[in-house]
Parts: sequence; C-alpha cells; structure tokens
Amino acid sequence: MAEREPIGVVGVGWVGLCTAACFAELGHHVYARDIVAEKVAALGRGEVPMHEPGLPELLARNAERLHFTTEMGEVLDNARLLFVCVDTPPTYSGDADLSRVEAVVAELGDSEDHAIVMKSTVPVGTGRAIQRRRERLGYVSNPEFLKEGSAVDDFMRPDRVVVGAGEHSDGFAGRVAALYEPLDAPIVRTDVASAEMIKLASNAFLATKISFINEIANVSEELGADVNEVARGMGLDERIGDKFLKAGLGFGGSCFPKDVSALKQLAGNSGYHFQLLNSVIEVNDLQKRRAIGKLQKHLGSLVNREIALLGVAFKPHTDDIREATALVLAARLQSEGAHVRVFDPVALENAEELLGGARIAGTALDALDGADAAVLVTEWPEFAELDWAGEVRGRMAQPVVVDGRNFLDREALEAAGFTYEGIGR
Repeated sequence: MAEREPIGVVGVGWVGLCTAACFAELGHHVYARDIVAEKVAALGRGEVPMHEPGLPELLARNAERLHFTTEMGEVLDNARLLFVCVDTPPTYSGDADLSRVEAVVAELGDSEDHAIVMKSTVPVGTGRAIQRRRERLGYVSNPEFLKEGSAVDDFMRPDRVVVGAGEHSDGFAGRVAALYEPLDAPIVRTDVASAEMIKLASNAFLATKISFINEIANVSEELGADVNEVARGMGLDERIGDKFLKAGLGFGGSCFPKDVSALKQLAGNSGYHFQLLNSVIEVNDLQKRRAIGKLQKHLGSLVNREIALLGVAFKPHTDDIREATALVLAARLQSEGAHVRVFDPVALENAEELLGGARIAGTALDALDGADAAVLVTEWPEFAELDWAGEVRGRMAQPVVVDGRNFLDREALEAAGFTYEGIGR
C-alpha cells in the first residue's frame, strides 16, 4: 500500500476511535490523543473500551499504524490534519459546552502548518468564530454521520462526505477530501457554516421522521390500522423512503436528542421559534412512556407487579445507554410501585447505577422468570430467538408482552396464549 498522509485524532471516544481505526484501515498512520491516561494505556494493550461491531478486529489488524498517546506534542510533530472528536455536551442553558474544543484550539495556537478538522458536532458559527480569532490556523468542518452499531460500515461506505472550509483553508480542505477518495462516495464541498448545519439538519430531520411515524402509530391504534402496513406503503414512495419509518418507544442515544435540542436552541438564540422541533421532542418524550399505559390496560395497578425489561441500550449492537428508553421506563415503573428486573446482552454494566432499585438479571430467561409482563425495549436479535411458546410461556406468571419495537412474531405469541401489545398495531 502506498504511503499515505499521517493524520491526528484528538479525543478517543466512540467517534474518535472509530475514525482513527478506519483511517488506519485506509493505510494512514494515525496519532490519536486522549487526556485519559487509563484509556490510552488500555488501547495500547489492544483493549477496546466500548461495544462496536467490527471495531476490535479493525484495531488489531492495524495496530502498527495506530499510535495512542496523552501528549499533544507527539500528535503535532507527526500530523498536520487534526481531527477533533471531543465531546460537546449541552450546558444548563441548553447551549453546547465548547470548552474541550477551545482547549484544542489553544494548544495549536496560530500554527500555519496545522488544520483543525472538526468532527465534533458544534453549533453553526463555531468555525467562523474560531477562524476570526486564529486567522492563520487552518479550519475544516468534516461532520461525522456514523450510527452506533454500524459505525465501521458507515465510515467505509458513506452516503456522502461533507467538507466545509473558507478560502483561507481551501488547501487543507482539498487534503481532507483526498483522504476519502478511496471510499468512492460523493464529496460535498461547501462553506463551514453550511457544513455545520448539514449535520444538525440531517439528524433533526431523521428524528422528525421517527416522531412522525410514532404519531401515526398512536393514531393507528385508535382507528384500527396497522402502522407496520402503513409504513410499508409509505416507504415505497421514493419521495419518502422506508428508512426511519419504524414505530416504537422513541429515539435515544448520543446524537438525535442532543442535536435536535441544539438546533432548537440555535434557532431560539437567533430569534426564531422552531415549533416543529418542539413537537418532535415532546412526541419522543411521551412515546417513551407509552408502555406504562399498555401494562396498566392488562394488569390494572402496577403495585407489586413483576415487570421484565428486555434491553437497556438505546439500540441493538451497542452498549450506549444515553437517553435510553429503558432508563425512563424503569424509573416510571418503580414510581408506580412495580418491581423491575432488567436484562441486556452488553449494556448492563453501564446502566446498573442508573436503574435505581431494578434487579439486574443474568439472562433474559432469568428476567422473565415469574414476571407478570415483559416489555421488549431494545430489539436485540437474541430476544426474537427465545423459546417464547415453550420455556418463556412456562416461566412467566402472566403471559403479557408489550413489544416496544414491533419486533417479535405477533401471530406466534398470540397462538401460544400470550396477550400481545405492539406499537400502532
């Protein structure tokens, strides 16, 4: 493989580590820096601190090209393009906390040889503000569009690559675009503010699509329609498409809730009232609680009822519990007086401290043993493979299932004697 430009990655969380590993797979030497010494040491030993399919294999295969360090100087000495992948969490005011971004900018100073390549999700106008203060420092906006659970594939087979830069940084932007040429994806060259907005607008639109189909699901329940059939018919329209038309208990994770709120906040700061996003947020918050009413419909009072929650991660194939529906349900059920038992294949360690008095089960069957009802919260494949008609039916005290993702075989469950409740069905 021909020698490729070395790159730097600052911040080795989920986005940073996936970015580093994938660029190494493309043949680049990657110098990845994080301020957490324990994490850097673990990565140096080949230990992966998160669950992401395909990532451990990628890191092992490219170990010679991956250099993990706590020293910014080592990164600056070896790379000129610095991909910034630090957290930008919301503050109490709702604005993004850019302190980690500002710390990176301060370490670069006014270098003319280096460019910040911003992968962190930042408010529109962040790049412009940095460029005003650091005129000689290159700046390129290169937002990420990775989905947890499929990040490696998303990086290697992107729908598009967005590269935003001003005239002063056009040369750096060309070098960033060249990094992605082996992926044979459309490259959107634009200005910095538009690149920043593309990221927020994309996630806000997808979140809107999810909240819309959940509203349709709720109306379908009242009118006797099946939202799965409705979504199938809608999705065949090429103007709509079938992606993100899956009704359920609402979205969570690190991106959609944060980015929708961030865009709403930006609009408000500029004097514009983004009413649509208010509705998206409200629908999602209420949707996460829909399972409570469904349980009460069949069990009456939930006091002293044993309720099993299957799945804690906000989606399958990840251990991320940020904004996870299961956390909301566990808290609401316990406030209703229910006893909650929880199982997830990979996310329990992350969630244990946040589940209150819920009992952590060792297996799905352990969670279901003696339960008055089960709520499928995360559509892990192994939950569909359980012997529902046999062992599960025999273990549960009452055969009530709330399928929060319309994931299980409704006809098979009902034939086995279960009371089945889906979403919008």
